[in-house]
Amino acid sequence: MSRFRQAGYMDYSRLPTDSSDFPECLRQIPDPPQQLYLAGAPLESFLERPRVAIVGSRKVSPYGRQVTSQLAQELAERGVVIVSGLALGVDAIAHQGALTAHGSTIAVLPCSLDKLYPANNDRLGRQIVASGGSLVSEYARGTPFLFKYNFVARNRLIAGLADAVLITEAAADSGSLHTADFALQQGREVMVVPGNITSATSVGTNNLLKVGATPVTSVDDILHVLHLEPTSTTPKRQGSTAAEQMVLDLLANDIHDGDQLLNASHLPAAEFNQTLTMLEITGKVTARGANTWY
Repeated sequence: MSRFRQAGYMDYSRLPTDSSDFPECLRQIPDPPQQLYLAGAPLESFLERPRVAIVGSRKVSPYGRQVTSQLAQELAERGVVIVSGLALGVDAIAHQGALTAHGSTIAVLPCSLDKLYPANNDRLGRQIVASGGSLVSEYARGTPFLFKYNFVARNRLIAGLADAVLITEAAADSGSLHTADFALQQGREVMVVPGNITSATSVGTNNLLKVGATPVTSVDDILHVLHLEPTSTTPKRQGSTAAEQMVLDLLANDIHDGDQLLNASHLPAAEFNQTLTMLEITGKVTARGANTWY
């Protein structure tokens, strides 16, 4: 495996198809890549674990943002590797959800690793590598960037690296629908979060449901596809203090509004706020906006 230094970025390596470390799952897809370029953890560290690709619209609605983040975190907490494309919108939210849960994530890029696209997600790419995840590309340094072609080609690798594909929100012309097509060609299951029938950002996902995609309304639907135990068997999150455990138990009982949590905890407001802050710092809870917590 050849190693390189990218100017101003990080070490990366080239993985030819004849390498014993080349992912077998990508050798078997139609039009397999001729080589891979990798930054971060080697792919073999993820290939024995369940993997779900989470993709969707770049212009994501608040609903799409919430369900993407929630499902990515819940899957990552169960040890599922999150695969996506580092694009704006659903992709970035999925990667960030995995990082928030201290889980693993793989980002497949439509360009070489010399300069990430989009540039707005350069910091996220660095976080993925620093947290033990991987950046993957089939493009050598200096390869011309053919905008539409590169994105469509990238999507076949996202599907190929995953056991199943989840689309959380997609408009009628979303590029993530290409990922669904590749997944079907490769024998992967396509899962979809149903959306508001009046929302333009859910037309694509709702259309996939009409043609047989698996509907997802909770993480247990995904775990069932992966042949994993449902979340009811997952050990509950453990707090470091009695106050932290009380808040975590209330969250486990589906109380997510901050004011309701405060009232149900019977903690003084100052102690409650301090407890919630510590839980967020340690990654045990996540703020979702509008004073809601998960």
